[in-house]
Amino acid sequence: MTIADALVLDPAAQDLLFREARTANTFTDEPVTDEQIQAIYDLVKYAPTSMNMSPLRIVLVRSDEARARLVGHMSDGNKDKTAGAPLVAILAADHEFHEELPKLFPHFPQAKDLFFAERPGREAASNLNATLQAAYFILGVRAAGLAAGPMTGYDAAAINKEFFADGDHSVLAVVNIGKPGENAWFPRSPRLEYDEVVTTV
Repeated sequence: MTIADALVLDPAAQDLLFREARTANTFTDEPVTDEQIQAIYDLVKYAPTSMNMSPLRIVLVRSDEARARLVGHMSDGNKDKTAGAPLVAILAADHEFHEELPKLFPHFPQAKDLFFAERPGREAASNLNATLQAAYFILGVRAAGLAAGPMTGYDAAAINKEFFADGDHSVLAVVNIGKPGENAWFPRSPRLEYDEVVTTV
């Protein structure tokens, strides 16, 4: 019995989501449709978060004008790949997520005011849980047979000002999405082994 056999998930799906999935740096010109993104979201929205909060907000950058504004705030090494990707998504945390908690956490509607009345606590919770959701989103992109190129190399303050002028959102990552293109991958970097990470007490 192999390690892969210990999992319920089919080995091909394991490869699709994890072993063979890579961060893409180039893409084909095949478009990514709104229907694909909706299917991705409809899958990953079920992933767990604290108190079922849903602070992740996704901005799909489709227009040439918005793409140019975004590219201008990316670090030099990320400009070309962001300009050339079929679709770019800005993933952000909504710091006013607590307004939706009575709907999302209906058995304890007092949580909105009991735990999140103060902005610093909301920001910490929204940043953590939206980051979890961002990771699930990347897995959803892979599940759709697409490649994701998540990046944090950008001027965050400038992107927040450009795309989230209300001051209630903060960018977490910019993700290029599409079918991988020519020479899309850097060599696979090492990973830590099980006994380097896991201890039993």
